[in-house]
Amino acid sequence: MRAPKFTTLGCRLNAYETEAMKELSQQAGLTDAVVVNTCAVTAEAVRKARQEIRKLRRENPDARLIVTGCAAQTEPETFSRMEEVDAVIGNTEKMQPDTWKGMAADFIGETEAVQVDDIMSVTETAGHLIDGFGTRSRAYVQVQNGCDHRCTFCIIPYGRGNSRSVPAGVVVDQIKRLVDRGYNEVVLTGVDLTSWGADLPAEPKLGDLVMRILKLVPDLPRLRISSIDSIEVDENLMQAIATEPRLMPHLHLSLQHGDDLILKRMKRRHLRDDAIRFTEEARKLRPEMTFGADIIAGFPTETEAHFENSLKLVTDCDLTWLHVFPYSKRDGTPAARIPQQINGNIIKDRAARLRAAGEAQVAKHLNEQIGKTHHILMENPHMGRTEQFTEVAFNTPHTEGQIVTAKVLGRSDTQLTA
Repeated sequence: MRAPKFTTLGCRLNAYETEAMKELSQQAGLTDAVVVNTCAVTAEAVRKARQEIRKLRRENPDARLIVTGCAAQTEPETFSRMEEVDAVIGNTEKMQPDTWKGMAADFIGETEAVQVDDIMSVTETAGHLIDGFGTRSRAYVQVQNGCDHRCTFCIIPYGRGNSRSVPAGVVVDQIKRLVDRGYNEVVLTGVDLTSWGADLPAEPKLGDLVMRILKLVPDLPRLRISSIDSIEVDENLMQAIATEPRLMPHLHLSLQHGDDLILKRMKRRHLRDDAIRFTEEARKLRPEMTFGADIIAGFPTETEAHFENSLKLVTDCDLTWLHVFPYSKRDGTPAARIPQQINGNIIKDRAARLRAAGEAQVAKHLNEQIGKTHHILMENPHMGRTEQFTEVAFNTPHTEGQIVTAKVLGRSDTQLTA
C-alpha cells in the first residue's frame, strides 16, 4: 500500500491545491494512486498534460490514475477517453473530502469515472486551507479563486468559475498561524487577486485586506502579492505601497499587450497609457518598486506595428520579469473565432524578441543593484531573494527561511552575488 503520487502542472494556485489534495487523500485513506493536477492556460499546456499522463501510466502500470485541474474541468471528455485514465474530477470536486473518500473506496463500480460539475454554479471558495504550503522560507495563502472577466483569449474562467473570495478574518487567522510557525514571508495568491472582496459583505478591496493583515499580524516581516490587474488597484493598496515597508516592492502585472486596438480586441479593461501611468505612480510612491508582466505575442490580427507597441511597453513601464506567451488558440473562447493571419514562425520570432527585451531589462536591474545592501530571504542555504524578488547567490551557507542583510558584490546572467 503506497501513498498517492501527485504531479502538478501550471500555476502556483495549482501547486497550492495539490497540497490540499494530498491532505484530503491521506485523510480518506487513498493508496496506490497517481493524481495529475492539470493546467489549461494554453493548448500546449493541455498537450503536456496528456504527455505527462502517458508517461506516468508507463511508470505506474498498476496504479489508479486520476486527472484533475483546469484542463480536466474544461475538457473532461479529452481525458476520460484516454485509456491511461481511470477517473476525471473537476476543480470543485478535487477540494471536497467526499470525492477522495469515494476514490479510496472500491474503485470499480462505486465511483463515477467522471465527476465534473458546472463550475459557474459554485459560489464559495473551498473551505480546505493549507497552513504553510511552500518551502521553509515562504508560505502561500489562497485568498481568491475564479474570475468574473471574459478576456477573449482566456479559457481560465471556464476552468475556475466566477470570482469567490476568502473572508478577511479567515485569511488573517491563517497568516497568524503561519507566523507562529516561523514563516517570515507570506504570499497572497488567487486567479484574479484584485477582484478580492467583490462578493463579500460591504465589498472590501484588496488594499483593505492588505492593510488589515499588516495591522493585525504585526509580527509578519514580509507580505507579498502575486499577479494583479493594475486597472483594479484601489486607493488603500496604493497607500500600502507608499507607507508599508513590510509589503514587498514587487508586483506582477497582467498586461497582455501594449497596443490599444489589440487590448480592446482582447477585451481588456485597460489601455496602454493606463499601464504606464500605474507603474509611474507606484514608483513615485516607492522608488525601489519592480514589475513583472504577462505579455502575449501573436494575438490574431496583431501587425508588426501592434507588436512594436508591446515591445516598447517593456521599457516604457520599465518591466523587469516577463512571462511571454506565444498566442495559443483555445476552443470555446471568442478569440478562437478570429482568423489567425500570422504565421507561426512570426509568432515565435515575436515571442523571442520580447524575451530578449526582458533579458536586457533583467541585466539592467541586476547592474543597478551592485553595491546596494538588501534584506534577503533565504530559499536554500546558498540562494535567497531580495524584497524585489531578485535571486542572490551566496558562497557561504545560511539558514533557510532566515532574512539575511547583505551587500551585493556582483552578478551573473540571472542572479546577484553577495
